[in-house]
Amino acid sequence: MLELEHLHLKHVVQLVSALESIVLRSFGPEGGQVLFTRDTGRVMLSRSGKRILSALHLEHPLARMVVECVWKHSTITGDGSKTFVLLLASLLRMIHATATKEPHMSQPYNSTETTEAACARHLADRLLDFALTELDALIALNVLPHGFCVSLEDSTGKTEKSFQTLLLTFFNTRLGNVYCDFFRDLMCELLSHWKIKNDQPSFSIRFLNNNFPALHTQVSGFPVGSSRLIEGQVIHRDFATPCPQVNEQSVKAVVFSGYLQPKLLTAGDVLELGCGNRATEDSSIVHFSSWTGRSLESIIATLQSFGVSVLLCALKQSSAALALATQTGMCLVECVSEEEMSLFAQLSGVTPISDCWRICPEDIATLTFCKPILLGAHRYVHVDFHDSEERLHVKPCSLVICAPGEGQTDQYACAFQDAIRMLLTAWEPMHKSNITALMRNFPSNKFRSVRKDNMGDETAYASCSMNLHETCVIEPGFVLPAGTNQGHGLNSKTIPHPELKRYAD
Repeated sequence: MLELEHLHLKHVVQLVSALESIVLRSFGPEGGQVLFTRDTGRVMLSRSGKRILSALHLEHPLARMVVECVWKHSTITGDGSKTFVLLLASLLRMIHATATKEPHMSQPYNSTETTEAACARHLADRLLDFALTELDALIALNVLPHGFCVSLEDSTGKTEKSFQTLLLTFFNTRLGNVYCDFFRDLMCELLSHWKIKNDQPSFSIRFLNNNFPALHTQVSGFPVGSSRLIEGQVIHRDFATPCPQVNEQSVKAVVFSGYLQPKLLTAGDVLELGCGNRATEDSSIVHFSSWTGRSLESIIATLQSFGVSVLLCALKQSSAALALATQTGMCLVECVSEEEMSLFAQLSGVTPISDCWRICPEDIATLTFCKPILLGAHRYVHVDFHDSEERLHVKPCSLVICAPGEGQTDQYACAFQDAIRMLLTAWEPMHKSNITALMRNFPSNKFRSVRKDNMGDETAYASCSMNLHETCVIEPGFVLPAGTNQGHGLNSKTIPHPELKRYAD
C-alpha cells in the first residue's frame, strides 16, 4: 500500500496533470467526445467529465481519491467536474512552482527537497485556510448577486431569456451544438408541465431531481428528434396478466407492497410439524394451502367490490394470484421498482398496502387510463392520474429520451439529469440575510488581500453593497469577470479567448 504522505509534490502534479490531459480534450464548446471501449465490447461515448473519469481503471490511490472527490461534487451540483480537475491541476502547479522558485534556505532543513516540501505544505495550508474562511464570502459578494436574476424575477421576460441561455450553454458544453437547442426546449417544456402553481420553482426542480429515474425512459434505435414528453407515468414493467380493452371513464388501482397470497414461511419463521397422535389438522400443510387459497379469493372479492381493476405489486406474486386475477379480469403488474412505487404514490395520493386484509376506499387510486405502451423494443405500463391538474396543480408527464445507440441514449439521459441538478443548485442561491452576515464578518483587509486593484475600504464596501436585485443576461460564451466595472459589478465587454470564457462544465 502506497503511503500518500511520502509522495513528492512533483509526482502529485504529474498525476493530476495526467487526469487533466484526459478531460481537457472534451472541455468547452469546442471539446470533442471521448470514446471508451470496455472489455465486453460495449462502447461508451461521452463529454461528461464525471463519466469520463469514472470510466478510468485507476490503480494509484491518489488518483482514485481525486476521482471520488470529483464524483461527489458533480453528483451534488450536476456540473463542474472538468473544471474541478483543471483548477486542482493549476493550483498544484502554482504551489510547486512557488515552492521551487525561491526556497527558504534559512529554515533548518537538511535538503532542498525537504525545504521545498515544507514551503509547499505552508502554501497549501494558507490556501486551505482561505477556502475555509474567505472563499464563501468572496463568492457571495462577487458571484451570487449575478445569479439572482434566475430566481428573484420569475415573471419577467428577462428571467426566461437568461434561464434558457443557462440551459443552452449547459447542453452545448455537454452534448455539443447540434442538439443543444432541442434539449433546451425539451427541458423547458418538462419544467412547464411540472411547475407547481403558487409554489417556489425550486420545489418542482427538487421533485424532478428526486424522481428522475422513474420519470424518464431511454429508447435506443431511434433518432434524437423522437425524444418527447408523454402524459402520465410510464411504469417500466409489462402486464403479468392480460390487459383487457376498457372503455370506462376512469380506472381504479391499488398498490401492494407485499404478497396477495399469504406465504407458508417467511424469513425467520419456523414450521413445527406434529407426528403420530400429536398431529392435528391445524399443523397440516395441505390445510394451510387451502386456507391461503380461500384468503386470496376473499381479497380478490374485496377488490372487486371496490371496483378495482388494476393491481400494482412490488413483489412477484404466486401463480394462483395471477390465475385468479386473470379469471376476474384484473390487470396485475408485478415487480414494480421502489422508485416507481414512490412516484405513483405521490401522484395518486395513496399509500402502498402491506396488509391485504385492511383495504379501504382511501387506499384506492383513480386513474384516467391504464394501458400498455410500446417504446422501442419494450412494452411498458402507461397510466395517467384523474384530476391531477386540480388536485396536484401540475400536469404529470414522463420524458422519453431517444438516440441511435445505447451509449448515446445513456449520455443524453445523464446530461438531462445533470442539468436538473445544476438548475437546482442555481435556483437556490445563498439567502440575502446570509450574504449580509458574510459582509459584516468579512474584514476590509481580507477583502483587499484577494483584490488586484488595491481599492480602498470605502470603495470595497461600496462595491459589496451592490443592488442584489440587479439582473444581467448572460449570452452563451460571455464571461463574468472577477473585477468590477465602474462599481457595477460586471464588465460589459466579452472576452473572446477560449481559455477565459465561462463554460458550464
